[in-house]
Amino acid sequence: MEFRRLGASGLTVPVLSFGAGTFGGRGPLFGAWGTTDVPEARRLVDICLDAGVTMFDTADVYSDGASEEVLGAAIKGRRDGLILSTKSGLPVGDGPNDAGSSRLRLIRACEDALRRLGTDYIDLFQLHAFDAGTPIEEVLSTLDDLVRAGKIRYVGVSNFAGWQLMKSLAVAERYGYPRHVAHQVYYSLVGRDYEWELLPLGRDQGVGAVVWSPLGWGRLTGKVRRGAPLPAQSRLHQTADYGPPVPDELLYRVVDVLDEIAAETGRAVPQIALNWLLRRPTVSSVVVGARNEAQLRQNLGAVGWSLSDEQVARLDAASATTPPYPYFPYHRQEGFARVNPPAVPAAVHAGRG
Repeated sequence: MEFRRLGASGLTVPVLSFGAGTFGGRGPLFGAWGTTDVPEARRLVDICLDAGVTMFDTADVYSDGASEEVLGAAIKGRRDGLILSTKSGLPVGDGPNDAGSSRLRLIRACEDALRRLGTDYIDLFQLHAFDAGTPIEEVLSTLDDLVRAGKIRYVGVSNFAGWQLMKSLAVAERYGYPRHVAHQVYYSLVGRDYEWELLPLGRDQGVGAVVWSPLGWGRLTGKVRRGAPLPAQSRLHQTADYGPPVPDELLYRVVDVLDEIAAETGRAVPQIALNWLLRRPTVSSVVVGARNEAQLRQNLGAVGWSLSDEQVARLDAASATTPPYPYFPYHRQEGFARVNPPAVPAAVHAGRG
């Protein structure tokens, strides 16, 4: 297993981490991902640890807290050496203080997560969404208190817009609060919006990407192809409307190339999609999930080898889309780049513009 620094921090993480969203199976949305119980979870954790995957990610909203509980039980007795990552901020109830990032909410969420995970500290605590109703100073001062109390080690965010993350970093800089070192983001071959603003920001500010849904919300598993009906057992029948939308033609264009490269390399389609992500700038770790041992072992096969530059270029071209303003006038930006070299290598934008 390859290890990388998490952003500009001193924390070293595996390039693949395990997402425990399938643990628990409780609740209408976040419980629909899987029903993994404690014995099954222990087996999946065993496989991860044997492969060098030492980072495990969850959230308080996954299965209404049951994901944290099952994960805590699965790692009991082997907490040392593991990296635990969880998130808070999305609604966990109907009460006025059951959502957001207020001081009350964050302290309560941290204490609840510690109890459910069966630990006395969390390695990476992430804000699951931006809370526009709470002053950033209140949010960051609370996180600072939790760090000083030894209850969390590092802080990060998830699903922030560029200005929201940059403003948070500026406030942290101003008051000496802990800086966000990770941004858990959606990024895949069929969802490259991360590259336009958040990737350059992350590279400039030392914020590492922890990628969620790297297989495009289940679309890059190798089961969805041009002209082929969606398998009856696919979770997409239930969850497609909740995930990032993907135009059919973009999906089929990418899958066509993935199939070609799979034939050339002998690798599975998901392994190729994951390996492509591991070559992208700022990516510290890619979160892979699994409802069973076979899925997990296949995902773990994404490391230990590399796509060729020519194969990467083909995937770049197949997944290219027209960027939104102000990123689309490439001829102008490239002209400026001759004087002011960009923070992001030109290879990131291959096949575009």
